[in-house]
Amino acid sequence: MSGSLTERLRDLLAPALEKLGYELIQVEQIATRPPVLRLYIDLPGEAGVGVTLDDCQKVSQYVSGLLDVEDPLPGAYALEVSSPGLDRPLVTAEHFRRFVGSEARVQLHRPLHGARRLRGRLCGERDGVIEMEVDGQRLNLPLAEIRAARLVPDLAAELRSKGDGH
Repeated sequence: MSGSLTERLRDLLAPALEKLGYELIQVEQIATRPPVLRLYIDLPGEAGVGVTLDDCQKVSQYVSGLLDVEDPLPGAYALEVSSPGLDRPLVTAEHFRRFVGSEARVQLHRPLHGARRLRGRLCGERDGVIEMEVDGQRLNLPLAEIRAARLVPDLAAELRSKGDGH
């Protein structure tokens, strides 16, 4: 396997978790002592609604066993498995397509029009370019230029979907 450790872990874990019925959203390494390996999982098509604590425990046990066999991580580490939450990370082109119409925060590697951090509505994705409306202006952001992106939680919509009109 080549590439960064997180890329190698994604390549190892994503297909394995898919066979279990989960989507691997993101792999994070946190430089603490011991290091933390954090995985965000989802149920395909459920947008985080269906992931339970039992799902996280099931994935944690499975991944622990897989990592013990494959041993891609040197030394001790702590494994955390989480649902993506309301402010879920957007990592792949498919994530951006799935949430067209939603509001997102995007952090770029380099400034665009003087800004590295943008907040706006996702309009689409085509050939690795994310279209986003920011302050009434449509911007085309190459996925490779996006350092990090997350949905902005729409708490009113979340309450409506739960049947609570307050």
